[in-house]
Amino acid sequence: MTRPRVTLRRLRELAEAGTPIVMVTAYDFPSGRVAERAGVDIVLVGDSGAQVVLGHPDTTSVTLDEMLTLSKAVRLAVQTPLVVCDLPFGTTELSDEQAVATSVRFVHEAGADAVKIEGANAARLSRLRAIVEAGIPVVGHVGLTPQTATALGGLRAQGRTDDDAIRVARDALAVQDAGAFAIVIEAVPADVVAEIRRALRIPVIGIGAGEADGQVLVQHDLLGITEGRAPVFVKRYAALGDAMVEGVEAYAREVREGVFPAGEHTYRAAPGVATAVREFVDGL
Repeated sequence: MTRPRVTLRRLRELAEAGTPIVMVTAYDFPSGRVAERAGVDIVLVGDSGAQVVLGHPDTTSVTLDEMLTLSKAVRLAVQTPLVVCDLPFGTTELSDEQAVATSVRFVHEAGADAVKIEGANAARLSRLRAIVEAGIPVVGHVGLTPQTATALGGLRAQGRTDDDAIRVARDALAVQDAGAFAIVIEAVPADVVAEIRRALRIPVIGIGAGEADGQVLVQHDLLGITEGRAPVFVKRYAALGDAMVEGVEAYAREVREGVFPAGEHTYRAAPGVATAVREFVDGL
């Protein structure tokens, strides 16, 4: 049975019913198909693709054109989940007009259903309001905001002191008031998030934030494709990275040993064709 497309209304219904919302990242056609077939609710084309797909050192290195290319590929793969695209660093900072123009490109060129913007200072809230007023749904993002992690002291948990926890709470409320239809809270203690949720009317998607209305993880992290140590909030559900290496190693070994290709991996010509080619070559 085909699932109906996930809409903003459907997400509100899930949150109101206490049914957890499932969000996962995707960055290309294959990972988009995985998300589609797995039946998730939201696919996030995250700027984390800068690192896990494009090999950049951090999320701030990815360009708008790169993000649009990734987003287009995901949109081609995804029919049912809501597609949310990250607004990359440098494409919204100058003005509200720039932020709206960037968001419009994601809708027109990549087929995005919504965009996501990090932060909750005065400028970021102004951008958020402008995008919403332009008719584009927005997901907010507070707590650890990777695009501005340097200003937060690095990629580390937020909201662990009284003042910082209250800051995260104020940020979340400000993002809601600015018009976001949902909010990602990243790397904030679970008990702090539980108190913040009591004041919010929009769904909270957690990542390293304990229980929430939904959860999001980087697909390459949860599938074990990403190399190196994973963040503490990542649970690995598969070890595809190792399996992929083993598969390519086996292929390389069989090529070098002359095992591949075998007869079943080749095409057969009609009778006499090889003889005709032999005679042609011999006559050269």
